[in-house]
Amino acid sequence: MNGTVLVVDDEAAARYGMRRALERDEFTVLEAGNLSDAAQAVAGLFPDAVILDLKLNQESGMDWLPTLTAGENSPAVIVVTAFGNERLAVEAMKRGAFDYLSKPFDIDELRVLTRNAVEVSRLRSENRRLKSELAHTGSLGALIGSSPPIKAVYSLIEKVGPTEVSVLITGESGTGKELVARELHRLSGRQGAFVPVNCAAIPADLIESELFGHEKGAFTGAVARRIGKIEAADHGTLFLDEVGDTSLATQAKLLRALEEKTFERLGSNERLPSDVRIISATNKRLLQEEIPAGRFREDLFYRLAVVSIGLPPLRDRKEDIPALAQSFCSRLALTHGVGEVTISRPVYQRFYEYDWPGNIRQLRNCIERAVVLSENQTITLNVLPQEIHGKYKPKQVKTNLANEEASLGEADVIAISGSRKLREAKKEFEVRYIEKVLEQTSGNITQAASLLGIHRQSLQQKIKELGLTKKFVLTE
Repeated sequence: MNGTVLVVDDEAAARYGMRRALERDEFTVLEAGNLSDAAQAVAGLFPDAVILDLKLNQESGMDWLPTLTAGENSPAVIVVTAFGNERLAVEAMKRGAFDYLSKPFDIDELRVLTRNAVEVSRLRSENRRLKSELAHTGSLGALIGSSPPIKAVYSLIEKVGPTEVSVLITGESGTGKELVARELHRLSGRQGAFVPVNCAAIPADLIESELFGHEKGAFTGAVARRIGKIEAADHGTLFLDEVGDTSLATQAKLLRALEEKTFERLGSNERLPSDVRIISATNKRLLQEEIPAGRFREDLFYRLAVVSIGLPPLRDRKEDIPALAQSFCSRLALTHGVGEVTISRPVYQRFYEYDWPGNIRQLRNCIERAVVLSENQTITLNVLPQEIHGKYKPKQVKTNLANEEASLGEADVIAISGSRKLREAKKEFEVRYIEKVLEQTSGNITQAASLLGIHRQSLQQKIKELGLTKKFVLTE
C-alpha cells in the first residue's frame, strides 16, 4: 500500500523500528524527534497518517493534537501512550485522534492500524473532492446534472460508494443505471475489474454458464473450461443489469453464491471462493409486482437491495437537459469529426416540452443524429427525429399591422420596422418568454442563457432592461 506516514517520537531507536516495519507495506516514512520538526513536516508534505507519541521529552503530543487534526487536509493520527494509560488515549481520541497504541505494542498491530488510518485519510480526501466537484460542476464522474433529484442520487453514491454493501439501482430504461454502477465501483477502491452482465440479453439456458463458468464437457458444446463473470470480477464489482429478468433457478444459485461467498462452475463440485461486490439494476418493480407474482425471490431481493438507489426519469429533471445536451453535442461532434456544433434556441425549447420516454439514452441518440445531419454547424428543428419535432408547432402572435402575421413563438420573432405596435408586441413577448425560461430554471442565469442561446452577461443586461430583477431570485 502506498502512502506517507510521519512518525513522531523522541527516541531514535523507536522511530527506526517503526520505519522498518512500515516500509514493509511500501509506505513512505518520515521521522521527527520533536514537535517543531513534526509541524514543519506536516505543513510541507501533508502525510496521510501521523504516529504521535504523547510524551516527547519536555513536550506533550496532546497539546499539538487539536491543531494537527483541525485542518481540512488533516492526517489520521494514531497516538502512542504508555502501558496502562488508556484514560489518556481516550482523551486523545476525543481531541480527534483516529486510534491509539499502548507501549509496548506488537509490530503487526502497528501495521494494521497504520493501514487503516491511511485508508480513512484517503476516504476523507476523496469525499472532499467529491463535494467540491458536485458544488462547482454539477456532475459526478460521468453523471451530469444539478437538479434536486439527481443531487439526491449523488449524495447516496457518495455515501455508499466506499462501502461493501450490495446496491440495487432502479429506474426506467435509459436513465443511466450503468453509469451509477461504474461510479460506485470507482469510489469503492476495489482493485479488481468492473464486470457488467446484461441478464436480459443472455438466453435463459446460458445465463448460469455466463455467471458461474463451466468445465470442459459440462454440456453439449462445452469444449473447454470457461471462466464465468463472477470469477472474472474477483476483488472487483459484478454489475447485474436487468437482474429482474433472471430465472428462478438462476436466482437460487445466485443467492447461494452471495450468502456463502463461494460458487461452482457448471460440471464441477468444487466450491471456489468469491470476493466480489454485487451491484444490480432493474427497470421492473420487483417488490411491488415481481415478488407478489412469484417471478422474483424475496430473499434474493433483500440480499441485493441492502441500499436502493432510484434514478429519476429525464422528464422529472428537465433542468438538467441543457448540460446533458451540451455535453453530448461536444463529445459527439468530436467523435464524428464535424467541428464545433451549437444547439439553436428553438431546439432547446422543444427539448423542454418533450417528455423523453427513452430518457437520457434517447436524448443522446437524438443529439448524435442531429450532429451528423446539421448544416452550418447548428442543430435546428428540422434535423430532430420525427417523434420529437413532429408535434412541434411554434406559437404565433397576430398583429393588426396590414393584416400581417408575425410568428412570435419560440423559433424566432420577425421584426418589421416602422411599427410601434409590433415593437411593443415584440417586447411583450420577450418579457413573457424570458419569464417562462427563468421559471423553468428556478432563476438560474447560466441555464436560462443556455436555453435562450445568448451569453450570460447579455441575459443579465436584458433582465435589467425589462425590469425583471425584482420578480425572481436570481442565481449564477
